[in-house]
Amino acid sequence: MNNSTGALHSGWKSLQRWRVQIFLITWLAYAAFYFTRKAFSVAKLGIGEDPSFELDKAAMANLDALYLAAYAVGQFTWGIVADRFGPRVVVLGGLVISALMALVMGTFATLPIFATCMVVQGLAQSTGWSGLCKNIGSFFATRERGRVLGYWSTCYAFGGLVATPFAGWWAYEVSHDWRMAFISSAVVVLVVAVLFFLLQRNRPQDVGLPPVEVDTTCEQRGGAPRESHWSALRKVFRNRTVLVLGLAYFLLKPARYAILLWGPVIVYERMPSIGKVASAIVPTSFEVAGLVGPILIGYASDKLFGARRIPACVLSLVVLTVCLALFVPAMQSGSLYLVVGLLFMMGMTLYGPDSMISGSAAIDFGTQDGAGSAAGFVNGCGSVGAILGGLLPGYFDTVTVFLVFTAAALLASLMLVPFWNSRPRTLAAPSQTEPCAPAELASART
Repeated sequence: MNNSTGALHSGWKSLQRWRVQIFLITWLAYAAFYFTRKAFSVAKLGIGEDPSFELDKAAMANLDALYLAAYAVGQFTWGIVADRFGPRVVVLGGLVISALMALVMGTFATLPIFATCMVVQGLAQSTGWSGLCKNIGSFFATRERGRVLGYWSTCYAFGGLVATPFAGWWAYEVSHDWRMAFISSAVVVLVVAVLFFLLQRNRPQDVGLPPVEVDTTCEQRGGAPRESHWSALRKVFRNRTVLVLGLAYFLLKPARYAILLWGPVIVYERMPSIGKVASAIVPTSFEVAGLVGPILIGYASDKLFGARRIPACVLSLVVLTVCLALFVPAMQSGSLYLVVGLLFMMGMTLYGPDSMISGSAAIDFGTQDGAGSAAGFVNGCGSVGAILGGLLPGYFDTVTVFLVFTAAALLASLMLVPFWNSRPRTLAAPSQTEPCAPAELASART
């Protein structure tokens, strides 16, 4: 009896250790992607003044659109591949290829090379979200996933927050060459790729531990074979909730990517006296807030709404709509403090629903075998919308762009209201879940 208890306790400690390790390495991996993702937005400041490599704003916007189009294609693809072969192969390949493309862009400055690299970079970057969300979902159960992914989703806010000044410092303080924005970022990603190879595993079963959660479908409870990956994918596409999440995410993504890709340029155009480095730092107020938003919405969905994801998203989007509407007069007032304050509020109320819709909600409402496919589909829809975030600032004035973002946020909130009471399937019939779970799993749950 004592030996059995000791073994169970040892297994629990091992599971906890792996949960912490997987959380940290996947968090670091996705944050690293933002170094090579933000390099071009920082390099734009120097490219615009480089007579040896002439690119106007429209050409830069078109390059962003190429990247985002490839990113969208990759989102729809890599989630399926991650379900088939596991996140390890997919994400590790993405990290290495992303770093290599950044090195090429920092070495060869021609439009054909940049265009080719942006396409490949988009495909490489898109390996991250669906694969890593699936990885987290394999180590954390539904009832805790909102909080866990809330903390985990700070990775992309942190990545963008650190990557921009990092690349700007190397490019305009250390080397005085915009090419170093790419090269310095590539080095960071390569280091993280090595750590990912050493520390990451796909699921608890890969290290001799039981799964943290079982599927509650009749087939799984009856001991039938697991459904095929294509069957899981078809279920994802027939899931009305997942489809609406994808459309809502399509409406939200342009605002975040407009600030992500064009923030330094927008600031520098309006306030050239503050310099390039400061122009790269000022928009990070939006991303600082991104460290807070996912955590708050994760706790709200788990603790206040009983693992219902939609209510927290709707309430946050209502506040976001108000902030976006106020941003136009704030820009007209010329008050830097007011603009920074609204950027912070927009970041907090946008990053929260962004992480919830594309992460825990997508996983919750997908099947167990199709979690990566669901996350990939939803994020793929968002990535199609993100193309507009890369294009619009290159062709329209800031006021017009933010009015469009205001209408999109309002529409997204209204679309989600009918799903206010939707709950994940794994919570729909708790009385049926426990008989399926082995004793070790029941003891291991948080």
